[in-house]
Amino acid sequence: MLKAEQNELLTRTGPGSVMGDLIRRYWIPALLTEELPQPDCAPVRVKLLSERLIAFRDSDGKLGLIDEFCAHRGVSLWFGRNEECGLRCAYHGWKYDVSGHCVDIPSEPEESGFRRKIKLQSYPLAERGGVLWAYMGPPESQPALPEYEFATVPREQTFISKRLQECNYLQAMEGGIDSSHVSFLHRGALNEDPLFKGAKGNQYNLDDFQPKFEVVESAGGLLIGARRKAEDGNFYWRITQWLMPFFTAIPPRGDHPMHGHFWVPIDDETCWAWSYDYHPVRALSASELQAMKDGHGVHVKYIPGTYRPLQNKDNDYLIDRQAQKEGRSFSGVDGFSMQDASVQESMGPIQDRTRENLVTTDNGIIMARHLLMRAAKALQKGIEPPGRDPVTQQVRSASLVLPPDVSFAEAAKDALRAQPGVAQASV
Repeated sequence: MLKAEQNELLTRTGPGSVMGDLIRRYWIPALLTEELPQPDCAPVRVKLLSERLIAFRDSDGKLGLIDEFCAHRGVSLWFGRNEECGLRCAYHGWKYDVSGHCVDIPSEPEESGFRRKIKLQSYPLAERGGVLWAYMGPPESQPALPEYEFATVPREQTFISKRLQECNYLQAMEGGIDSSHVSFLHRGALNEDPLFKGAKGNQYNLDDFQPKFEVVESAGGLLIGARRKAEDGNFYWRITQWLMPFFTAIPPRGDHPMHGHFWVPIDDETCWAWSYDYHPVRALSASELQAMKDGHGVHVKYIPGTYRPLQNKDNDYLIDRQAQKEGRSFSGVDGFSMQDASVQESMGPIQDRTRENLVTTDNGIIMARHLLMRAAKALQKGIEPPGRDPVTQQVRSASLVLPPDVSFAEAAKDALRAQPGVAQASV
């Protein structure tokens, strides 16, 4: 249970907020590369941390992320013309470069110098691993580009998607940290989804409803170990990596691709749920890629032309009560991600955490909240937060069977590091 003021601190991320200032110290997934596919393509609206922005790729291929609204009379630059190395407002022709500088005001004589006084807010936007990353913090604190393993392997080894989630980022992210719900919410889907089925670990999940959790602080966040019973007195460990401020690496299953998420605030009541799949040592197969595009695994089906899931709160996530009644689906909702989204969005736009009653399986959530609040308060004293150094991002999740008398963090130390050319540790 949190105090109301703690819940407020954790969930508010707009300009000037304590948590917003913290998140702005990291590179944030802003767009898929495919959304700005070529020079002079159409600009794209971007809303991050309650700021309305426009992204575009200019004639030279340079990326820009600037204030959405023209400095003249506040018209949205989404209607503008992306041409000749700048974005020109459709209303009066004011033109801006990728840095937000006004480079042309057609109605004003050049010798007046007026345009040189005009600059829109702009943020660095960089491309890596199929993602366009934004940095919205102080320029002097800008870290190196992210080096999460999924973003550094060859492109044929990875697949990335995003979807709109209609709730605060924190309750979505906490669902990614919580491993105990797998035995219930996803029951039925584990052995049916083409990107999960067949793994021996699935049966451990389904047989043991009472996982024991151990949480260890790491250089960039947390190692969250969920222990279940295995054969001969051994334990099956699912080890989730959580990195500041909203990255999760979910334990893998068999030789299926590894996967995880980012939970990126759009505003305080919606977020982007980013999902990635990758395999560290091989290209994704044609059948795996097709399954991902078809909305299996951690991906979803969309309303055409949008990133809003086809299953959503307006249609009750297309719940199938008959499948639920017959035991074919524990929740009646199809698909892992929409099973998660349905329960997380049902909490309301911002969950009231003063009313919750946490138990031992919630230790990962408790620790993540603690680290976020601790880092946010330290930043107010001038101390930069953890997890910005690329070295801390070069990690993996793991699932493995261990003897009962060993530390999971120590025994899995090598398996939890990203190692080029080395396969994942997975059961």
